[in-house]
Parts: sequence; C-alpha cells; structure tokens
Amino acid sequence: MNYIALFFAGAFFCNCIPHLCAGLQGMPFPTPFAKPRGIGNSSPFVNFIWGAFNFGVGLFILSRHPVLTGLNLDCLALAAGALALGTYLSRHFGKVRSGDRFSA
Repeated sequence: MNYIALFFAGAFFCNCIPHLCAGLQGMPFPTPFAKPRGIGNSSPFVNFIWGAFNFGVGLFILSRHPVLTGLNLDCLALAAGALALGTYLSRHFGKVRSGDRFSA
C-alpha cells in the first residue's frame, strides 16, 4: 500500500507544477473546473489554488509515508507517479494547446 500512496504523491506533485507556474505568472491554464473540463482555461487564481491544493495533498501523503532519498523502491514509486502523470499531461495539453481539442 505504501508504494501506491507514494505513486499518487508523485502524481500530485507533478500536477501542482503547471498550475502553480501558470497562476504565479498570471496566465490562464486548463483545470478540472473549466468548461469544457480540462480543456478550457481557468483564471490564474483558480490555477494557483488548484496547484497549492495538489502540493498540499502530495505533502500530506508524504507525511504519512516518509521517503528516504536514494535508489530504493519508495523513490522509484514516487518518481513513477510523477513520470506517469507527466507523460499523460504533456500529451493531453500538447493536443489542447495545438487546437486539437476534440481528440484530447
């Protein structure tokens, strides 16, 4: 169960990055609260709050399942979550940003 939790912590940490960056730069960016969901843009404030929420969830999971850095299965699970979600999001938002919204 610990590895699953760490996988999701990595995913939440990965997801906080684009939302915090967009919000702090004052740029709109898609969130789950936009219309259409995950494709339309949300305000910079909504992005900042969503990014902070994702960061908080990632921290909460890590507080319950601490990780020792180094080459171990805990770090691998954390990195796998970040890589899995990052791969999906890069493909999804690449399609959204190119204007191919209906295949996203």
